[in-house]
Amino acid sequence: MAKKAELVRTVVAQNRKARHNYFIEETFEAGMQLTGTEVKSLRGGRSSIAESYVTEAGGEAWLVNADIPEYPGGNRFNHERKRPRKLLLHRKQINTLIGAIQRQGRTVVPLQVYFNEQGRAKIEIALASGKQAHDKRQAIKDRDWQRQRARLLSRR
Repeated sequence: MAKKAELVRTVVAQNRKARHNYFIEETFEAGMQLTGTEVKSLRGGRSSIAESYVTEAGGEAWLVNADIPEYPGGNRFNHERKRPRKLLLHRKQINTLIGAIQRQGRTVVPLQVYFNEQGRAKIEIALASGKQAHDKRQAIKDRDWQRQRARLLSRR
């Protein structure tokens, strides 16, 4: 009896600085409206969301400044590298994000782009508030202390 292949979540791009620069409060999974060459380029594992952010326009959420390089075999049907991409969210989620941005001064940052178990391109976005310099220093101190404590406990 043959087993089914393990379903795997394939991460394409991560925003590693997001957790350093922001307090992550709530995360959402969103789909992206992509063209064929964008999907093929993502499957090749080439993408960057380091300087990208999510904004609101016309009651919809848009991913701005995400870099998906052109697909080499795309010819004239290729896409623009940094075009705004529409995020596919439920209306309630969009209202939550828009309300937090406008009323509470929060930021919506992308954390990672991945392919889910069904092979669909998804993006994990987070509602976040910015860290100040002293918050970042404290986080570094805490992380170093946890490492040092783990070393001390492992020697026993």
